[in-house]
Formats: sequence, C-alpha cells, structure tokens
Amino acid sequence: MTILITAGPTREAIDPVRFISNKSSGKMGYAIAQSAAEQGHRVILVSGPTDLDVPDRVDFIPVESSVEMFAAVEHQIAKVDIAIFTAAVADYRPASVPDQKIKKSGETMTLELVRNPDILGSARNQFSYQGVLVGFAAETENLEKNAREKLERKGCDLIVANDVSRKDIGFDANDNEVLLVFPDHTDHPHKDSKQHLAHLILEEAITLTSVSNPN
Repeated sequence: MTILITAGPTREAIDPVRFISNKSSGKMGYAIAQSAAEQGHRVILVSGPTDLDVPDRVDFIPVESSVEMFAAVEHQIAKVDIAIFTAAVADYRPASVPDQKIKKSGETMTLELVRNPDILGSARNQFSYQGVLVGFAAETENLEKNAREKLERKGCDLIVANDVSRKDIGFDANDNEVLLVFPDHTDHPHKDSKQHLAHLILEEAITLTSVSNPN
C-alpha cells in the first residue's frame, strides 16, 4: 500500500526571524511512518520542522507553513490508499509578513491573523479523496465528544484523540494515551509508547481499507 502521513508542527512567519508554532514534536507521525516502512509499505511523509531523524525507506517532503503542507498533501493524496494526518497544523497565520524584522516600538503589538486552509477538511470535498482517512484531535476537554464531532465534520474513517493538557502524554512526550473514535464505536487502548501505539493505529487503518474495499 501507499500511505501518506503528515507530522510535526507548522511554523507561520511573523517576520523573517519570528514565527507562530506549537509544541508538537512529530514523534507520533514519525513512529507511524517508521512502522509502515518496516512493513514494506510505500510511505510519503510530509513533515513540518522537527529534530527527528527521517525513518529509512520513506519519501520525505519537508515543509514549514500550513500553506506549504496543504500544497504538498494536495499534490500527493490522489496516489495513496491511506492518509494519516498527525500534524499539528496552525489554524491561523499572520495576514502579512514584512520583509524586515519588526522593531520594538510600543508596549503592545497587535497581529492580524487569517484562517489557514483546512487540510484534513479538504481531503474529501476539495481533493475528492476516496481512501481511508485518519485524523488526529488534540484536545484539552470533552475529548470523545470533540473527536466524534471532528470525525463527522471532516468525513474521517477514524479519529485518534489525545488530551494535550496532560504533561505525561501527547505533545513532546514519548508516551501517549488515546481514544480511537470510529463512526460506530470508540476504543480505549491503554497508555503506551508512541511506537507501540503507532503500530496499533497503522493496523487499524489497514483493516479499514479491507472494510471500504471488500473485493
């Protein structure tokens, strides 16, 4: 199979030296990419900036901004059987970016932000993607409720939800504890390493391909 994975944070430029980003380390997405490559699948990894080594036997596409990630996904998604979007993509970016560093001029500074394109939400409607679609939901409250709403709103086959308010799991941690939210049920795997959870998530996605393509 061919599997597309997005991973890591995005960076939205404020000026040539500053940016808006988040705490995503990319560990979950890279672990899934490594597991898939080790199983012999073709893997396309679209990643924002991380400190991680790129897994062997992976087609790697580095990006910085949400707009760049959107363009890379749009270009690649028609080729794949499974799309797994683990990246923590910024919802907004600065409306304009000056060519020179912004100088300190007052006690406050206001940034005007504009909405970024919705990568996961575009998969079905804009990209006409028909394969298995797996999204991630990083939440701080109402974990299952918010994840199920996202699954229905974005047309996903599976949402992997985790509580990023906890310090022992999620962003930049080696372990995670997730909910696997399907259209008709929710699974609650035990807290585990991201490597083990990556294998579990990949196996669930592969199983979904046989459900959607029984022949």
